[in-house]
Amino acid sequence: MDLGLSAKKGIVCAASKGLGRAVAVALAREGVDLVINARSQDTLQAAAESIRAETGVEVIPIAADITTEAGRAAVVAACPEPDILINNAGGPPPGDFRCHDQRVAAGTIRNRPAPRDPSIRSKSGGPFDRR
Repeated sequence: MDLGLSAKKGIVCAASKGLGRAVAVALAREGVDLVINARSQDTLQAAAESIRAETGVEVIPIAADITTEAGRAAVVAACPEPDILINNAGGPPPGDFRCHDQRVAAGTIRNRPAPRDPSIRSKSGGPFDRR
C-alpha cells in the first residue's frame, strides 16, 4: 500500500526492538528516511543495519536517552526537520495497567518530553502546517 510517505523524514524513538522497531520498519518500507533512537548502541546499530538492508532507505542510529536534553539535541541534530515523529519512549513498566498507581501514570507522562520539547515542536510546525 502506498501511503504517500516516500521521501519523507522521520524520527522513531525507542526503535531498537519491539513496537518502535516495527514502526521504523513499516515507515522504511514506505520510503521514509529515518533517524532511529534508543539507549543501547549495539542493539540500535543492528536494527539500523537490518532496516537499511531490507528497505534501502537512509537509517541513522542515534544512541541516546531521549528523556534528556542532550539526547533530544542529538536526535534533532540528525533530523532537524522531521515530517514524522514517533515518540515511543518512556512508557509505563510492563504489567497490567489497572495495577499501576498514579505515580506510574505521572512518570509516564513526564518521560514523554518530545511533544513538549520546543526544539522538536519548532521544527515540525504541527500536523496542519505540514500538509
